This record gives sequence, structure tokens and C-alpha cells, in this order.
Amino acid sequence: PPAHSRNDWIGPPDRHSNLRPVIFYVAPEESPLERRLREARQEAQACDQRFWARHNLAFCREKEEFIYSRLKAKGLEMGAERGQKATLNAEEMADFYKEFLSKNFRKHMQYNRDWYKRNFTITFLMGQVALARALRKLRWKKKNVGN
Repeated sequence: PPAHSRNDWIGPPDRHSNLRPVIFYVAPEESPLERRLREARQEAQACDQRFWARHNLAFCREKEEFIYSRLKAKGLEMGAERGQKATLNAEEMADFYKEFLSKNFRKHMQYNRDWYKRNFTITFLMGQVALARALRKLRWKKKNVGN
């Protein structure tokens, strides 16, 4: 982002996690509370990036293995004749999706718990920052009205 920007910048989707990374704006006179909020947001983003990159990699790898094993059992190969790629039908793929979700249920539940904890913390910090800014503005107005 340009040096004069006062906003967060959102990038294109990451090729592994499919999440859009954020470059967070750092205010020149960032308070310790504002820094804690920004760092909490950065840590949440990093956790999400790591989880979804690993998850998507495992999903793609296991999906390819599943397709290969099913096609092999049928006596077909991935690159079928006439240049067309051999595929499985929707019902066969539904078996894979169900199995994958069942196998990763605990991981998803743990991720969701962690996600809620991180976002509750972020929301709480955002409330504190908003209150501190409002109080700072009121003090500034009172100070200038008195002069």
C-alpha cells in the first residue's frame, strides 16, 4: 500500500488457503490498546491462513487419491482415451465428501472453538478501542470549549 494510506489493504486470494490476506494499517500514534487489537487481528488472520492452507492441501490430496483408487477399481485411468479425463459421478464424490468431513470433524470443531475465542477477543478489544477514542474525543472537546 502507498505510504499515505490510512486503511487496511486486502490482497488477492492466497492460492493455498483461498483467503484474502490483509495488510493492516499501523497508525503513527497507535496506542498500546490499538496495537493489541491490530496484533490480535493479525494473529487471527495468520491462524486462519495456516488452518485453511493445510486443510485445502489435505482435501486436494485425499480427493485425488480417492478418485484414482475408484477409477483403478473400475479398470479406468485418470487420462482416459480420446483426451477426456475420466471422472466420478456426483454420488461417488458424495461418498468422498462425507468421509472427508467425518474424518476431519474434530479438527473443524477445534478450529471453530478457537475462531470464536479469537473473534470474541477481537470484538472486546474493538469495544475498548471505540470507548477510549470516544472518551479522548470528549476530553478534547471539553478542553477546547473551556478555552
